[in-house]
Amino acid sequence: MNSSTASSSLSASTAASNAGNPWATRALIIGIVGLAIGLVGFFMGVNNHEVRPLIGYLIGFGFWFSMVIGMLLLVIMFYLFDAGWPIVVRRQLEHALAAIPMLAIAFLPLLLLALGVFGKASQGLLWQWLDPSQPLIGKPGETIAEDPLFIHKAVFLNLPFFAARVVIYFGVLWGLASRFRKHSFAMDTQPDASHVLWARRFAAVGAFAVPLTLTFAAFDFFMSLSYTWFSTMYGVWFFATSMRAGIAGTILICIFMSAKPGRPLYGIFNRAHQYLLGCLALTFTVFYAYVTFCQYFLIYNADIPEETFWYNLRENTANWVHNSWWWVSLVIIFFYFFVPFFFLLNYHVKVCRKVLPLVSIWVLCFHLLDLYFNILPGKIADPTSVLGFQVREFTVSPFDVATLVGVGGLCVFAFLRSQSKTEVIPIHDPRIEESLNYHE
Repeated sequence: MNSSTASSSLSASTAASNAGNPWATRALIIGIVGLAIGLVGFFMGVNNHEVRPLIGYLIGFGFWFSMVIGMLLLVIMFYLFDAGWPIVVRRQLEHALAAIPMLAIAFLPLLLLALGVFGKASQGLLWQWLDPSQPLIGKPGETIAEDPLFIHKAVFLNLPFFAARVVIYFGVLWGLASRFRKHSFAMDTQPDASHVLWARRFAAVGAFAVPLTLTFAAFDFFMSLSYTWFSTMYGVWFFATSMRAGIAGTILICIFMSAKPGRPLYGIFNRAHQYLLGCLALTFTVFYAYVTFCQYFLIYNADIPEETFWYNLRENTANWVHNSWWWVSLVIIFFYFFVPFFFLLNYHVKVCRKVLPLVSIWVLCFHLLDLYFNILPGKIADPTSVLGFQVREFTVSPFDVATLVGVGGLCVFAFLRSQSKTEVIPIHDPRIEESLNYHE
């Protein structure tokens, strides 16, 4: 695409974008309705003392939380490497970062639950360690407070420190995201290269702050559901799966916004941009497989009961018959890794505007299944069982879906509202011409 074509496409796209988007209002309505239904399930779980609806709410939140974290990491990577090609892509990610306050709002019911706002009896319903007086499942007569593993971790696993960490997580994420957005958007009216330099400085900070934040957030939100378990690879798993979700979401946004005349990125986002995003998708597909295999391999070889039980819950029942999670794990291996891997190896898949979005949707569907696999299984007290408990099996409830749609609607609303207030791309970025004219 030559400069004149790019300029005309940009002018038309900017006008279309700034004209407002009625889908923002629709997304907000869908988000509010979906989240309201999800909260109905949430409060039913609180009132009936059932943990399953609360976990479903956490999964719905976790899906969008992981995707936005992946997008924030992409912004940091683009600035750190001073890459020229993704400038037009980066602006779309900066709009997506507007969803972080919405994610904080969506997490608020979970934080209030932990603080005991909905009653002391339900405080430890989701994260059991918040109520150490609860009995240990499978160990009659013992409580969490008497568990040596809890005592060892009590300095970290306590309510004041947990609440403070949650505030720090969202503060760090939104603090960095707002800096990137401020400097990028300011260049639209102030063509000053110092904005790029400031953004790169924040990216240098974010390269350490965001990985630490997502690692400890994964520990607190997901891994501490089984507080006796520990894995040094868990934070890396969450990083890998978040990157896959973030890249898949980016591909879908950019291709949709450039699919036909009248859309904001038509004539701007080209095949070379798409190809490199496809390459990134392949890269993190391989990295995800490496991380998850290493976690399983290390725990299998160490054979430490405090580690192996996490996988035992996902493989066998009391009589050593495979439970539903065994089959889910096989589906993840073959459909979350092998299928996208072999598709993305092909150059034509990475540049095809019909196939790559389908691969991205596929990745997001199995990313959700991966979250179910990591979050949902748990022990359910059952005195009639040989082990004293049953394993919570794989199920999908309507409240899970409602929360997923609700939080997603709020995130889409934040994205569209942000998009309507700025230029489609950073028109005064020092490397914008390079990005507009980038080719293979």
